[in-house]
Amino acid sequence: MDSLTLKWGTIKGWDFDSTECEAFKLLQEYMKDASISCAMDKPGKDRKKLLCKIIDKHNGEIWNDWEGTKMTAEEAKEYVMNYGN
Repeated sequence: MDSLTLKWGTIKGWDFDSTECEAFKLLQEYMKDASISCAMDKPGKDRKKLLCKIIDKHNGEIWNDWEGTKMTAEEAKEYVMNYGN
C-alpha cells in the first residue's frame, strides 16, 4: 500500500508501489527544490500547493511523523498549508 510521511510541514518519506502513478510524478517535481533533509526544507506557497496536489492524487495512507498517527487527506493538506504560521 502506498504511503506518505509528513514532518515539519513537508515530506519526510514515501513508499509508492508504482513510479507510474500521478502522485509519484508530482512528487518528483516537488523534490526538485527540496532541501537535503525535511528538517531544513522550507516549502514556499507554490510548493505547499504542489504537495496538496500530491496528497489529492495519493492513494494510500498519510502519516504524521511527529505523532505517529494517520491523517486524512484534508487533515494533511491543512497541516501542510498552515505549518509554521
